[in-house]
This record gives sequence, structure tokens and C-alpha cells, in this order.
Amino acid sequence: MKVEIWSDVMCPFCYIGKRHFEQAIEKLPFKNEIEVDWKSYQLNPEYHNTNNETVYDYLSRSKGMPIEQAKQMTKQVVDMASNAGLSIDFDNNIPANTFNAHRLIHLAAKHNLQDLAEEKLFEAHFIKSKNIGEESVLIDLAVEIGLERSEAEEVLKSDQFAEAVRYDVYESQNLGIRGVPYFVMDRKYGVSGA
Repeated sequence: MKVEIWSDVMCPFCYIGKRHFEQAIEKLPFKNEIEVDWKSYQLNPEYHNTNNETVYDYLSRSKGMPIEQAKQMTKQVVDMASNAGLSIDFDNNIPANTFNAHRLIHLAAKHNLQDLAEEKLFEAHFIKSKNIGEESVLIDLAVEIGLERSEAEEVLKSDQFAEAVRYDVYESQNLGIRGVPYFVMDRKYGVSGA
């Protein structure tokens, strides 16, 4: 069985959904026969954090809500994450544009490290409060998962895998995907949500 997962590494529900998916797969007798393909999706492709905006500032501005309401909203997400075994830190979380992170995931896929790249990007963003929009952070993560520093640098300094990211997004639009995570099994069945 092939499972394609459209996801954005800035989306807490995608991280929670990844963990729920892994927990469900572990229970299956044919778990080793499941091929997972991570697909790029950007919740906010135009976003660039140029003034060190916090996640609370970002949510307040983008959703038109007071900071306190943004904090309450993230508290509910932290509780959901905790139930999935994750410790998300929104107090120090840095919103970022994820286009280059998705390019790194495509590079990792070339080396059969796609799932590990996805996991480490989620961890860096939600647990370690790293700015995954910064090239230096992405290069360090690439090395951490076993990629060559020079190859990661070359990819991020070029437009390699940019078209692959755009194609994933295009494909999601053709499939009618409007939110993530979104799971597609053998191109027959689609399931949305964490």
C-alpha cells in the first residue's frame, strides 16, 4: 500500500497527524509493506517572518484575534499534541516560510531519508523552536539526518526541487485538498485531519 501525505512542517496538526498515523501503522500486520510519500503543502506560501514575529503575533494578525485568544487556541493544540505523545512549545515557536524546508524534504527523499527529514523538521520547529525558514538551520538539519553538507548547501543556493514542491502543491489543488494533513491511500481513498 502506498500512502501519500500532504503536509506542512509549520502545521501542528500535521505533526500530530504524523504521530497518529505512525501509531496506527505500528498495529498493522502488514506495516512493513506500507510505502509513505511525503508531499509538500504550504499553508501560507507568501509568509516571510522578517521582524521575528512570534506565533501569537502571527495568529493574532492573520486570524484577526487578540493575543490572549491566540494563546488559548494554541493551548488546545498543545493538549492535543500531548495526547499524541508530543511536547509542542508555542511560547518560543518561530513562524517561517516552509518552501525551502520542503525542498530539503525532496532532497532527503532522493536518499531515502524523507520520513526522517519530516520528523526532524517538525521537531526543530515545534519542540526546539528553531527557525526552519533559515538556511543555516536547514543545512544543520540536513547534516543531522545524514545528508552531505555540501549537497544541502548546493540545493538551497539553487532552485533544485523547487519545481517538485510546486508540483506537489498543484497536485493537491487537483485533488481538491484544502487542508492538511491529508492522507491518500493508493490514489483511491483520501482522509483529512490529524
